[in-house]
Amino acid sequence: MSRLGKLHINIPQGVNVSVKDNVVTVKGKMGSLQKDILPGLTVKVENNEVIVEDVEKSKISNMYQGTMRALINNMVIGVTNGFSKELILEAREYKAQLEGKNLKLSLGFSHPVIIQAVEGIKFEVPEEKRVIVSGIDKQVVGLIADKIKKLRKWEPYISKGIKYKGEKVRKKERKTGV
Repeated sequence: MSRLGKLHINIPQGVNVSVKDNVVTVKGKMGSLQKDILPGLTVKVENNEVIVEDVEKSKISNMYQGTMRALINNMVIGVTNGFSKELILEAREYKAQLEGKNLKLSLGFSHPVIIQAVEGIKFEVPEEKRVIVSGIDKQVVGLIADKIKKLRKWEPYISKGIKYKGEKVRKKERKTGV
């Protein structure tokens, strides 16, 4: 049995969790999320707790149990508090601005890069060098933030690019001639 998978998930006040037709639905003050139940598992809601059980008792369903528990826990956290990732644009010519709900990035290309806002995702630009991606689905927030980060990977020799706030990046020394 998975060590994390066997732990119960407490449902906070104001959150409704329901299981119907192999789909878990979590509703809260920030919105609603749905996830299909992975094969070999059952999900029960009892006494304000969500219980993920391994029915097949196989190695794969044991792994799925921990994964499913983590996904449901992230859904509960997402509909109550939400998730956010902050990106920092490190270069003199890099700029970010909002155009409606979409994000417009000037990253030194011959054209501006426009990131379309996906349903449930919100962009904030407190300064032109900072971008905050927020939403209720942890997976989607991470994917969009990583998509932005991959537009200009961090250059270790000249210390410029896009990085997450708090990320430690190493600066390399340039090679010197004899």
